[in-house]
Amino acid sequence: MSPHDSARELRLVFMGTPAFAVPSLRALLSLRDVAGRPARVVAVVTQPDRPAGRGGHIQASPVKVAALEAGVPVLQPGRLRRPEHVAELRAYSPDLIVVAAFAQILSPAVLDMPAYGCVNVHASLLPRWRGASPIAAAILAGDTTTGVTIMKMDAGLDTGPILAQRAATIRPDDTAATLTERLATLGASVLVDTLGPWVAGQITPRPQDEAQATLTRPLQREDGLIDWSTTAAATVARMARAYDPWPGAYTQYAGRVLKLWQAAALDATVHAAPGHVLNRAEAAPLLETLDLRWPQLLVVCREGVLLARRVQLEGRRPMAGDELMRGQPGVAGAQLG
Repeated sequence: MSPHDSARELRLVFMGTPAFAVPSLRALLSLRDVAGRPARVVAVVTQPDRPAGRGGHIQASPVKVAALEAGVPVLQPGRLRRPEHVAELRAYSPDLIVVAAFAQILSPAVLDMPAYGCVNVHASLLPRWRGASPIAAAILAGDTTTGVTIMKMDAGLDTGPILAQRAATIRPDDTAATLTERLATLGASVLVDTLGPWVAGQITPRPQDEAQATLTRPLQREDGLIDWSTTAAATVARMARAYDPWPGAYTQYAGRVLKLWQAAALDATVHAAPGHVLNRAEAAPLLETLDLRWPQLLVVCREGVLLARRVQLEGRRPMAGDELMRGQPGVAGAQLG
């Protein structure tokens, strides 16, 4: 790098959409220099405004809101691969593009545009849990450790070489929401720590071990549907955490959706069909062992019994499982699903 280059402003472009990406954007906005060079976010790229909530009102992404608050120009291409959108991006002459949960695979034209490449903030310890839903996947699998990875992007899906990683513990009560919030903050911190050494040429990217790679896909509403006949209680309990806030782990009771927000798996054997809610007589031996009082919402699973601690019946507010049992006496002895 020549003396002239070392004094020239480092032009940053940020790409992201959901709340997970906002701490990384704000961390970049707070930077005044990178590797001794003045640095500035010259543009933000995010997904187009979309309907959200029950009313279907058009809403801007969290990243767009944060960018506008900071007075940064915002680009919202439906597909960044289109030549006119690539040209619009090129007009900002980015030296480095930072990506966090942008939800589009970048074309070679974009990947090759900045001198320092495109770096991604990913919410897992790659190569484990590549793809769109790494946080939910880690909780659902029963992982006890996850983390964030800063990688140099290539044409694949989260396949690029690693620049930095930092681990984080998955707590027993973590939901996708709580873990996302922590990893978003951690990712922003690791990003800031990495950019200087990367621009200064002090980091050698480390290829991912393909033999250890696992892949996730975007979550769908159907992922939250509980199949009591094939799912163990431990898995249902993890579903409740992994799919909070969306799509939620859910079943059917009397033609209405019943969501499970908090649950615990009990190592117990009950001779009843999976999905059966224990009545008072059936639950008595188990409650005595656990030192619990009736009523408790206990559901037979393929393996074990599920203690549903917090639920939400369609059209009602979330409530404790025992509150549902008192308010809906027909739940005891019912068949869910």
